[in-house]
Amino acid sequence: MNLPLKLALRDLRGGLAGLRLLAVCLFLGVAALAGVGSLSTAIVTSLSEKGQSILGGDVEVMLTQRQASDAELAAFRGFGDVGEVVRMRAMASRLDGAESVLGELKAVDGTYPFYGSVRLEGGLPLAAALKASGLVVDQAALDRLGARVGDSVTIGDARVRITGILAEEPDKVGEGFTLGPTLLMSLQTLDKTGLRQPGSLYRTHYRLKLPSSASPESVTESLNERFPDAAWRIQDRSNGAPGTRRFIERLGQFLTLVGLTALLVAGVGVGNGVGSYLDGKTRSIAALKSVGADSRTIFRVYMIEVGLIALVAVILGAVAGAFVPAIVVAFAGDALPVPPELGIYPVPLITAILYGLLAAAAFAIWPLAKARDVPAARLFRAGVERIRRPPLDVVVLSFGAALVIAAIAVVQAREPLFAAAFIAAALGLMALLALLALGIRALAARLPRPKQPLLRLALGNLHRPGSMTRQLVVALGLGLTLFATLAVIETNLSRQIDEALPREAPSLFVVDIPAGEADAFRKTVLDAAPGAAIRLVPSLRGPVVAVNGTLVSEMKDVPEGAWILRGDRGLTYSAALPDGNRIVSGKWWPEGYSGPQLVSMDAEVGEALGLKVGDSITVSVLGVDLPATIASFREINWDSLGFNFALVYSPGLIESAPHSYMATVTVSPAEVPAVSRAVVRAFSSASVIRVGDVIENAGALLGQMSTAVRAAASVAIAAGIAVLVGAIAAARRARIYDSVMLKVLGATRGQVLLSLLAEYALLAIVLSAIAFALGTAGGWYVVTQVFELEWLPDWRPVILTVVLGAAAILLLSLVGSWSALGARPARALRNL
Repeated sequence: MNLPLKLALRDLRGGLAGLRLLAVCLFLGVAALAGVGSLSTAIVTSLSEKGQSILGGDVEVMLTQRQASDAELAAFRGFGDVGEVVRMRAMASRLDGAESVLGELKAVDGTYPFYGSVRLEGGLPLAAALKASGLVVDQAALDRLGARVGDSVTIGDARVRITGILAEEPDKVGEGFTLGPTLLMSLQTLDKTGLRQPGSLYRTHYRLKLPSSASPESVTESLNERFPDAAWRIQDRSNGAPGTRRFIERLGQFLTLVGLTALLVAGVGVGNGVGSYLDGKTRSIAALKSVGADSRTIFRVYMIEVGLIALVAVILGAVAGAFVPAIVVAFAGDALPVPPELGIYPVPLITAILYGLLAAAAFAIWPLAKARDVPAARLFRAGVERIRRPPLDVVVLSFGAALVIAAIAVVQAREPLFAAAFIAAALGLMALLALLALGIRALAARLPRPKQPLLRLALGNLHRPGSMTRQLVVALGLGLTLFATLAVIETNLSRQIDEALPREAPSLFVVDIPAGEADAFRKTVLDAAPGAAIRLVPSLRGPVVAVNGTLVSEMKDVPEGAWILRGDRGLTYSAALPDGNRIVSGKWWPEGYSGPQLVSMDAEVGEALGLKVGDSITVSVLGVDLPATIASFREINWDSLGFNFALVYSPGLIESAPHSYMATVTVSPAEVPAVSRAVVRAFSSASVIRVGDVIENAGALLGQMSTAVRAAASVAIAAGIAVLVGAIAAARRARIYDSVMLKVLGATRGQVLLSLLAEYALLAIVLSAIAFALGTAGGWYVVTQVFELEWLPDWRPVILTVVLGAAAILLLSLVGSWSALGARPARALRNL
């Protein structure tokens, strides 16, 4: 065993002392990173391994508002077995009309499901439950209807009997966002309802079960080549739930960056902990040098000690993180979109360990370098000489480790630019606080000296040699900024629903109103609520298939803001400019226009695609391409809770396409049930959506986002508190020295306490203002750029949070310094 290792192990037997803080900080940061990485990897792995069940087949072809042609069906069957599923929204009503529920209707054939299994409560087979106009529903639908198994309900023109309750639905995750519970029936029963008509909003999913030797990718390519104008969407088992996968990956990236921020914050604690530990070893270092140990040996001894503790801490943190998926499943498994595939995932664990070791190196090198440079004469100088600035090699090593951490995070990120900006902001905050500390020291040194001795002492403590101002400013600033940022985000999320709603929000949305029954719909609503305000708009759906003659399927890079190119879009036509819209470029078509087809586009989407007035766009409506020239771009008030469309066409050829109507109805709250019942009875194909239910769902979603923000921030806040504790621990030796000297000169414990209180109070006042400004800026970015919500802060809770946070940190600082006040002068002087 070489000498540095032997000395390091022998020294560690005497206790960890300040290295406990190093271990705690690294454990917190690495556990957060390993836990987030393991959980997201477990969910994505589950999505991949259960892709066939989630998708419902090896390949799925989705068509909007139409069924496959004979030629397309023949092509599907040429690759393997074919199953058909039709999805749409529909109303299920009790026979007495007292209650109704909007549900996600799913009609299936006898092949359903190809993969996975549908399980009904009671064990009844699905095929038996769907016979003779049987209907299987979620428990939520029964609760809303006040019904039970065996009761009959009406859906469309058909009377169906509830025969079972869904307990497990294998392809639920792949269906994405839904407005209501599942209503599962056979295709034969769907035909009896009369809901699938030209113009009604439905989607047909053809699911292919391929032979084991077939490649889903080759099937997809072959179908697209044979039917280039089919305007369908094809996905395969490798990505059965793209929306869920994208959400999980982005959430994982966001939480990973939060974890890195926590690790960065913890890194300050690492530096403080190592510095405090080595400061207590000054006499040992000087003694070793006095008996011949060179600086390289000293550096290696303590580098081995720090490295061993860091290694144990990051391994324990990784082990703790590996159990996070199992813990989340045990306590919140029902909230997850898909059960994680539990297991040990080496990549996120190794990555977290690497991050932890690099962070330890980045923040521990400077204290180790100072220990290396302690002169032997310091043994006799009581530590009063100043330590010079870090040498170039130390700066290079520290920045090198930090750059490697940033590079790994950016390379692994789904959105590298966002990750780079996030890391740059975190590093910028650290640098800003460090510069602020220098400014406070310089200002304190130049201010006039107060006549009050205790205030003069507190002011002098901010800038005197060996002061802990830098460590305290960074620790206090980080903690207060985290508190302020969290408060800003929380208040914004809580006010989104109340403040963003328009004063005249509609009471009901009604969709799938037959095109020829618009006048009858008006009469039905007005009979139930004479003062009702009604707005009817034509409704069509179809995907954008070409832009300026370029097929969307051939576009390699689709801009982030060009969301109209992804999936089907709602379309309408109008002679007049819709309410809440403003022309920003081009002109609206004149009254009575009957020329070539024109379209008005959302200005933000047009900017994302780089389009201008006179360009062209082609939409496929029921399999028929509808080209149009862009006549104008509009600014749309999306918060109006009315019907807003990114694409509004001029009257003309589009009117001949089969379509239905949508309507908004505004009535008093007391009239909502009556209007809803009247519409459901009169129009079997119509679906009624209560705005109150939508708002309740949105509120629940914002509540979940708020909970996620609190959970993510808690790790960073815990690390910030650890940093503060580390700064206090690092200052303990200096505080004991100050306390003893003041007591020798006649000061009482109360006076010493007041001087400490004044020092911390001065820092807290300055840093509270800084934290408020930084927290507001950080919260604004998260709310408006990450969550893409309105900026609606409530300043009173934010200010209260900052004040209470400053008071709590001030109290914690005083508690941490209490041991210094109790130091006995005689004993302390013997050890100084």
